[in-house]
Amino acid sequence: MTQQAVIYCRISSSKQVTEGHGLASQETRCREYAKHKGYDVIDVFRDEGLSGKLLDRPNMKAMLSYIKKRKADKPVVIIDDISRLARDIETHIHLRTAINDAGGKLESPSIEFGDDSDSRLVEHLLASVAAHQREKNAEQVQNRMRARMMNGYNVFNAPTGYRYDKVGKHGKLLVRDEPCASVMTEALGGFASGRFETQGEIKRFLESSPHFPKDKSGEVHLQRVKNILTNIIYAGYLDKPDWNINLIKAHHEPLISYETYQKIQERLNGKAKAPVRKDINEDFPLRGFVACASCGNPMTSCWSRGTGGLYAYYLCHGKHDDGTRCDLYGKSIRREQVESDFEKLLGEMRSSKEMLLLSADIFTDLWNARYEAAKQEAEGIRRNILQIERKAEQFFDRITETDSDTLITAYEKKIRKLEEEKIILDEKIAKCGRPLASFDETFRTALSFLSNPQKLWASDKLEHKRIVLKLAFSEPIQYCKKEGYRTPQKALPFSLLEGVDTNNSKMVLTN
Repeated sequence: MTQQAVIYCRISSSKQVTEGHGLASQETRCREYAKHKGYDVIDVFRDEGLSGKLLDRPNMKAMLSYIKKRKADKPVVIIDDISRLARDIETHIHLRTAINDAGGKLESPSIEFGDDSDSRLVEHLLASVAAHQREKNAEQVQNRMRARMMNGYNVFNAPTGYRYDKVGKHGKLLVRDEPCASVMTEALGGFASGRFETQGEIKRFLESSPHFPKDKSGEVHLQRVKNILTNIIYAGYLDKPDWNINLIKAHHEPLISYETYQKIQERLNGKAKAPVRKDINEDFPLRGFVACASCGNPMTSCWSRGTGGLYAYYLCHGKHDDGTRCDLYGKSIRREQVESDFEKLLGEMRSSKEMLLLSADIFTDLWNARYEAAKQEAEGIRRNILQIERKAEQFFDRITETDSDTLITAYEKKIRKLEEEKIILDEKIAKCGRPLASFDETFRTALSFLSNPQKLWASDKLEHKRIVLKLAFSEPIQYCKKEGYRTPQKALPFSLLEGVDTNNSKMVLTN
């Protein structure tokens, strides 16, 4: 009767296919060996993408079960090389014993297995060599990854908001993956600024975005939100302490500044926030800014359910200075009335042609004054950076002079803190004297706002509405249910321009 045989093949990565060690090439060599020995190959078992250190391999288990059922035939198990069975001496011995216990006999075109002491010595030496090669390969891969990371390149999977692309001399580089990158910037910046009070609110924001990738159920888990908020890569830095890599400036474009990242960490490490709630300010943009004309306290707002559905109201919950309730306490005013009157008020705040011409001169002088101030600020920041660098050098010197692990750890923490301060200062100095937009662009935006602030208020974004309130009025405006808005205290430049006689007056800037 012809000797029966099975073939076992294994690869741990797709790279082995391109190097000629793929499953197909292993099987071909084993079949040639079987043909040479006159064996009848009755089945082939393949494990793909599994490390040679692992015992738990689906098709290895299937093969052991298969040959155990044919134990009486003493089937031969053919492997291309000893490393295909295992790359770990302990795993090798375990699998070798399992094959023998199942009634199989291990053979290979690369080595002759035997039961004598010399054969076992050679077998164990080769298994040890295979284990050494695996460990050496792992070390080389890690060393290459670490070296690339030291040069400012991420070596792990692209985080959400980024993708890898080949970019000139950089090779594979993280680049913005739009529109998801902009969603990430808004989420991270929103948490840093307090727009999102809790991680739960960020979760809801990301789930509502059609551009943010979610799981099969359409959800974004809170742990994923936490991972995003603590990932320094979004600030343009790499940090992996177990590889002795600390705050390496990366080549990819950051989605947020390092200062913003620090604010996020401070919020994460601060006091617990209120539970997730809907941001009512989005429904009531004047909430907290419009004050009650009777008591002077900011009005609150609410939704009220009626027979026809939900209705929006502004109302007063304030008290007079003597502690008594406001006369209008609890009396609601329809949102449509309050906001419609406000839009009329904005519509009246339009500058004349003469005022706009004068504001152009004022704007130019202010721009130049700010530019000079920014240059002086940059010089001050440079001096601070030099002081930080000197302090860091002092702590490095102390580390080399002490053998105390406690002191070394304390010094390393101080150096880390100084490095973080220096990064923030570097970001600030990069912004000094460099406006976010050109003079012409900023000038056009300013004149557009001065000529018609109502246009910006019509924006769908709450941030734009807040900007209008901040720039157009110097303090909360009072509203009376019967009379409407009281005369508001307008902010610069509206009050300034209204108080200037363009025919007889000139503006003088003072420090």
